[in-house]
Amino acid sequence: MVRSGAIAAGLMILALAGCGGAKDQAPPDGASASPAASTAAADEGPKMPPAFAQCASCHAVKPGQNGIGPSLAGVFGRKAASMAGFEYSPALKASGLVWDDASLDKWLANPMGTVPGTRMTYAGQGDAAKRQILIAYLKTLK
Repeated sequence: MVRSGAIAAGLMILALAGCGGAKDQAPPDGASASPAASTAAADEGPKMPPAFAQCASCHAVKPGQNGIGPSLAGVFGRKAASMAGFEYSPALKASGLVWDDASLDKWLANPMGTVPGTRMTYAGQGDAAKRQILIAYLKTLK
């Protein structure tokens, strides 16, 4: 009985899908055509990799949105501790680092070892492949 009900439901979905017409018409009152359409519009930026989840607990990716750590928007190519509106540690200010592939790889592997005295308490990402994914993602943040 359950099987025949599932088959009937599947056939009904196929029949409704073949109706068409409505998808070519704009929804009333400027509403979105479907939840998927509004989700796609909201997700236009680069997809955040799973390895970034720990970073996201302290860092925002939108310009001007600082958390415990500074926004990472536009970080690639920027001098360390140079973004206005965030109070960096004296150690990071004096580091002279510029965030490029090599410095980010070293920093992400061991921030406190790279810049002793930094306030960033992240222990580091030991997986080189994950660091490369993180760096590639950071490059996309504008």
